[in-house]
Amino acid sequence: MRIDVITIFPDLVESFASASLLGRARRSGLLDVRVHDLRQATDDPHRSVDDTPFGGGAGMVLRPEPIFSLVERVRPPRPLFLLGPGGRTLDQGLARELAAGDGFSLLCGRYEGVDDRVRTALCDDELSIGDVVLAGGEVAALVVLEAVGRLVPGVMGNEASGEDESFTDGLLEYPQFTRPAEFRGLAVPDVLRSGDHGRIGRWRRAQALLRTAQRRPDLLARRGGLRPGEAALLEEFGVVLDVDPTTLGPPTGDPLS
Repeated sequence: MRIDVITIFPDLVESFASASLLGRARRSGLLDVRVHDLRQATDDPHRSVDDTPFGGGAGMVLRPEPIFSLVERVRPPRPLFLLGPGGRTLDQGLARELAAGDGFSLLCGRYEGVDDRVRTALCDDELSIGDVVLAGGEVAALVVLEAVGRLVPGVMGNEASGEDESFTDGLLEYPQFTRPAEFRGLAVPDVLRSGDHGRIGRWRRAQALLRTAQRRPDLLARRGGLRPGEAALLEEFGVVLDVDPTTLGPPTGDPLS
């Protein structure tokens, strides 16, 4: 998969993309991340990429000329996303969609944003990481790189790592524990040390439901509340949720599948 990032801070993006999981994936050829310095597409001695906005106002705006020039020269993979507040919010579903493709590109805005002709005539869409204002798109680009890159087949090594985690089936992930079995009077649940993998799987599912109901009830509501079999699963471990029965979703088979 090829992912291009257009930015005025290439070192920031390059450093992140060269480390840890992404770095290993790049070195092994699973990910082709190319970082482009927007200032290299300018033709003035100061390599300026911004100017004051028409109509007045505080701040500066990225000019269209260097952006169009760079995109036309390097021909980054499409779709080309402008990182901004007007696009689809990145979630696990979208990350999986992007990871299933051949590649895409990210344009990092700065200052007051980019000339709107870039958005309307050059970019294919916008992409947001949430309703928060950043100084620029670089941090958002890093989030997208991490979220999508780890899902590309082969990047994580153990493919099961991406199948059983938060947002799988609309739930938060169950709590995790490791050695020691007891720490400062806090013990790992007995079920996890029982060796009964069937019961461990049911316990983890019940805990995922409980944690989601407590911390992100919006996720539980979005998936249609509890599904057939899940109430019995919670009862098996003595967990009671205050869930409206009318929110039960359609039958989905084995709740542990």
